[in-house]
Amino acid sequence: MTGIDLDRRQMLAGAAAVGLATTLSHSAPARATPADTGPVAALVPDGVSLGEPRPFSFDLLTERAARNARIAWEPAHRVAPEVLDRIDYDAYQKIRFRPEMSLALDPARKTPVQLFHLGRMSPEPVKLHLVKNGVEQEVVYSANLFESPAGHPAHHVPDGAGFAGFRIMAPDLKTDWLAFMGASYFRTSGPFDQYGLSARGLAIDTGLSTPEEFPRFTEFWLQGGTDGAALTIFALLDSPSVTGAYEITARRIVKNGVAHIEQEIEARLFARRDIQRLGVAPFSSMYWYGEASRRQIVDWRPEIHDSDGLSIWTGSGERIWRPLNNPPRVMVNSFVDKDVRGFGLLQRDRDFVHYLDDSVFYERRASTWIEPIEPFGEGEVQLLEIPTDDEIHDNIAVYWSPREPFLAGTNRRYRYRLSWLDDIPFPEELARATATQTGIGGRPGQPRPQGVRKFVVDFQGAAFEKLGRDDGVEIVVTPSRGELSNAYCHPVVGQRLRWRAFFDLAATGTEPVDIRMFLRLGDRALTETWVYQYFPET
Repeated sequence: MTGIDLDRRQMLAGAAAVGLATTLSHSAPARATPADTGPVAALVPDGVSLGEPRPFSFDLLTERAARNARIAWEPAHRVAPEVLDRIDYDAYQKIRFRPEMSLALDPARKTPVQLFHLGRMSPEPVKLHLVKNGVEQEVVYSANLFESPAGHPAHHVPDGAGFAGFRIMAPDLKTDWLAFMGASYFRTSGPFDQYGLSARGLAIDTGLSTPEEFPRFTEFWLQGGTDGAALTIFALLDSPSVTGAYEITARRIVKNGVAHIEQEIEARLFARRDIQRLGVAPFSSMYWYGEASRRQIVDWRPEIHDSDGLSIWTGSGERIWRPLNNPPRVMVNSFVDKDVRGFGLLQRDRDFVHYLDDSVFYERRASTWIEPIEPFGEGEVQLLEIPTDDEIHDNIAVYWSPREPFLAGTNRRYRYRLSWLDDIPFPEELARATATQTGIGGRPGQPRPQGVRKFVVDFQGAAFEKLGRDDGVEIVVTPSRGELSNAYCHPVVGQRLRWRAFFDLAATGTEPVDIRMFLRLGDRALTETWVYQYFPET
């Protein structure tokens, strides 16, 4: 983390380079002009209205965010709220962006853009701009960009109202692979063209007793790459506590039918007031129940979750796997670290039979992985888990919380890489946890002891190559409280490179038990560290 040096000479030089006298200031709405003037005109079809050309650079955007932090926050102005309130879920489904109005970001039109309409569920407008050759022009809302049935309330939304967000389409316009909509949420279709968990620009006061604050992107600037395969999204962040300028460079590469979407993100943040808990590189996901929580199953499907675990690569090099929970009460778990190397929410279980849902395909949900480009310093990865009784609620959040407080009047910069993928790179010398099961403790055929829970964890990987039952592999289990028994491990019969660890734990009370476990051979760890939180009386 470093402070941001605002070199005013560089900003002025950038403005002069485009030969325009205007500045990056939007105190008044941009005047709509026909799409035939300025360098952006070639990126839009006939019928799309553009604002006046203005100079643009990331430094100019940063200066604007810094200036905003010195003035009082104002809530977003909602346009025609009485009209938008009539656009409920059913009405919203009848609004369609006209494909022929798709915007281009490159001459080859490999990254077409379509826009989301405002509605009851997304009433706060954002502005959208296209950037080319250091010049930006706003895309002005007009009803002719969308089609909807006669008498639909969308026909009464005034020109210039703004949009709810945007999405990046495939060249054939049949599918999309990146979408920004609502607050600072964004997500991708991931490796298997299936949307799941969401990323966020920033989280503030998540998991505290006070209300959480949701910073939102208020404006976007889209710029295509020279090769047509990459695009850059610039965004202005705003909230009562913080402002920010974001640069997000995104690229989607498909190999053997599997997509890898990578985003390099730079966030320049300015605090309006002291922030108690800052959440950098946050995610939101859903975990209702899985293989380890069979007592919670009330639906016909065996498992329901967008993500099944948190993976961390610590600054010291340890690999940690924490299966997710649907806890009996709100829980925040912290993993203290310095210069964390990576963390993310993963969907490791890719077996359709474990979900049996052929409409939303949970086995296709993306895994996400954060890698700091510049060190994050001291802090902690925090995992928030909220009780839920349905799959419609995002009840999981993960983010990096820096140790040092973010005080009013100060600024910070974070740079990191966010990948949406099928699985993260993993060292061959370690096996990974692939299944977590729990059940009644004790031994079959004998009286089962009360208050004892059995844990069964499977590990798989090349680390077990040429190792057998009698080669000295041992289980290491460390609970925060309770009494261990029947701890052992062995290779799974008929399964190559798969070992199973067992142990019983006797514990009572309502407080959770934190458990760490791994397999080793001598002084060498063979597996990642499995970390779990167990609630004895649930």
